[in-house]
Amino acid sequence: MKDDSLFVNRTSLVAVFGAGYVRAMQEIVEAIQSGAPGEELANLPLPESYRAAVVLEAEQDMWEGVESGDKDPRKSLHIQDVTLPELAPDEAVIAVMASSINFNTVWTSIFEPLPTFGFLKRLGKESVWGARHDQPFHIVGSDASGVVLRVGSAVRNWRPGDRVTVHCNYVDDQDPSAHNDSMLAANQRIWGFETNYGGLAELSVVKANQLMPKPAHLTWEEAAVNALCNSTSYRMLVSPHAAGMKQGDAVLIWGATGGLGGYAVQYVLNGGGTPVGVVSSPEKGEILKAMGCEAVIDRKAAGYRFWKDEHTQDESEWRRLGKDIRALIGRDVDIVFEHPGRQTFGASVFVAARGGTVVTCAATSGYMIEYDNRHLWMKLKRIVSSHFANYAEAWAANQLICEGKVQPILSAVYPLDQTGEAAYQVHKNLHEGKIGVLCLAPQEGLGIDDPAFREEVGEDKITLFRRHGA
Repeated sequence: MKDDSLFVNRTSLVAVFGAGYVRAMQEIVEAIQSGAPGEELANLPLPESYRAAVVLEAEQDMWEGVESGDKDPRKSLHIQDVTLPELAPDEAVIAVMASSINFNTVWTSIFEPLPTFGFLKRLGKESVWGARHDQPFHIVGSDASGVVLRVGSAVRNWRPGDRVTVHCNYVDDQDPSAHNDSMLAANQRIWGFETNYGGLAELSVVKANQLMPKPAHLTWEEAAVNALCNSTSYRMLVSPHAAGMKQGDAVLIWGATGGLGGYAVQYVLNGGGTPVGVVSSPEKGEILKAMGCEAVIDRKAAGYRFWKDEHTQDESEWRRLGKDIRALIGRDVDIVFEHPGRQTFGASVFVAARGGTVVTCAATSGYMIEYDNRHLWMKLKRIVSSHFANYAEAWAANQLICEGKVQPILSAVYPLDQTGEAAYQVHKNLHEGKIGVLCLAPQEGLGIDDPAFREEVGEDKITLFRRHGA
């Protein structure tokens, strides 16, 4: 039975993209929906072009003179027809069923801290295959779930028909610097941010070493939201490359119901530790308690003012936060899970226990960090940087999702046509967890291949953020 729900505006799509595009996309969706074998998918014609969420090089100066908070992704993110690039030998073409919004999508859309077209131009100079990425448009998106349609001649472990998720570590395996820890590779990039042809699109081109198995018990949109944030949190806390959390560690988690924090809480709980979750409302506190996090700090209710003014921090407020932590768990935290940056970093360094660790992966409130170094060196603390995850770490994090030991934190879903609105929600922090985007999936709730295991894991656990975020 045909499902036309994806193509409700079929007439207008034909007018814009052509009948060939509509027919090809509909055949792909119908084949996936019917569970067609890989051989059938491999023989389906691919369209010459497809719809994708893009920013445009011609508009990269559009926000000049506008404050960051006033920049609107709904004005800079466009759904546009783009040409499907030639496939390199180590790549795969996937039908993207769903994707998600990450903060790097917001950065790209507001052209901060700088426009991403410089990244694409540098990649374009590296090789013939890299040159494909240097375009006047940038297809955004660093997450995806979908189905493999084509593989390059050098791909061994994946074939058409495989249901996959995509992680965003884009590395050259011919570079020797990539073979100890690929996140230290000289030319390591984040797919869909520092490369073109990202996941917020109907199709995508990815390296074979970005592919991972799709969790069989999850929907397309639930599977799509995990790879970037879940892998990032795994490396930050679990991996020896970062904090190396051990059983019993107490961890302060800023933004504990956000895209990173929601996974961090789970890793601390799974690892026999004590999470202290910082949130901004009683409602978000209730989500934490439902997850099993008993120590909750509502920062807005507490009214912390870590900065007296633009240039001066207030140590008395750091002390107040430390006192509140000790009142909840009876001691200082061993690890601080840090990503807000400028607004919180001084406090994070202060409240970490003697010999403790501040692990940081971002700076969403500002990159120019200030802290009192006396509280670092005199108490033998350390600051550890972390950035996404290598393939082994991403695979391990994905396996925990597949085994139902870590749950997706999907809170809302938008169609591809509303990518700008979805990014706006993240930019303004109007969401909990992760926001998913339907690309080729005709509707929500599709893609579950193992309903029995889903029932075993528990619908209430899988959909916790969705129910609270509705």
